[in-house]
Amino acid sequence: MITAEEVKEFAKQSGADLVGIGSMDRFEGAPKEMDPRYVFPEAKAIIGLAFRIPRGYLRGIEEGTHFYQYPAMGYSSINEVYAPMVLRELACFLEDNGYEGAVFRNTGARMVRSDVTGSYDESPDFGRRIRYSEPVAPDRPPPDVMFHFRIAAFICGLGEIGYSKLFLTPEFGPRQRFAFMLTDAPLEPDPLFEGRICDRCMLCVRDCPVGAIADDATVKVTVAGRELEWGRLAEWQCFHGYLGSAKETNPFLPPDAFDELADGDKIMTGEKQLTPAEVLQVHAVLRKYYGSAAGYGSALCGGRGCLRACMVHLEETGRLTRKFEAPFRKRKPWRL
Repeated sequence: MITAEEVKEFAKQSGADLVGIGSMDRFEGAPKEMDPRYVFPEAKAIIGLAFRIPRGYLRGIEEGTHFYQYPAMGYSSINEVYAPMVLRELACFLEDNGYEGAVFRNTGARMVRSDVTGSYDESPDFGRRIRYSEPVAPDRPPPDVMFHFRIAAFICGLGEIGYSKLFLTPEFGPRQRFAFMLTDAPLEPDPLFEGRICDRCMLCVRDCPVGAIADDATVKVTVAGRELEWGRLAEWQCFHGYLGSAKETNPFLPPDAFDELADGDKIMTGEKQLTPAEVLQVHAVLRKYYGSAAGYGSALCGGRGCLRACMVHLEETGRLTRKFEAPFRKRKPWRL
């Protein structure tokens, strides 16, 4: 029988920066379509793997000089290449010891329940089904079951969800991405995180270029007997800001790019709250100026509020265990 420590050691040797283990009963109360116990009913544990985003991946965006390395290396490479390789190694390790490992890599195709609407298969914004998905049996949810990665990271004892909704670990703050594995190996779970990393400084709200994080409304869920809370995120607003719709964060966008759209000037300054249909119009404009304005390739905001402002604050206030010889922010943040 393998132990939890042996699994953690192997996962770290294979490339994971942090590893935590949670018990499956901590998912009790999750909606069926977000409950991984339906994927692998015999699973006894969930293994959470965290992969750091090296701080230097953000240097070019921080200085406004070099943009593609963060979306290429800090986003797509971790999710699409590095983490899946580690998942495979760990699955094979479990298999070699007589146990099964069901893998969950990170992907932008995860269609999970919305914080705002509570809807899985219906979209009031579009007035139609997002997709067709039929249960294979009356007692099962429709595929694909896709659980909430940040809640799963909490279940694995890796840290907490901050006000921005980004997950924070004591080691790296907001600088990591996750992958998970379900296993029937009887592994000892880690305790839930008991510390406090986020101090509600609200810099994530202040520095978001499109105002996607509410300062006066939160989402609360109860997980494993603990209440978790984060600021309500306007997902579509976040999406177009992520794509680079705010001129002050995007040197690749001409000042007149949105002149043909209603309230184009307010879109450019991040002041307008867009509907989903308006976001799709903005997306079409952005693709005219840089073809990668979709998926990972256009993470031009660089997490100015939720990632960078948060990271700078946590480092400056000594709330993280990882220390650097020099501060990340050496100059006043640029804005066009």
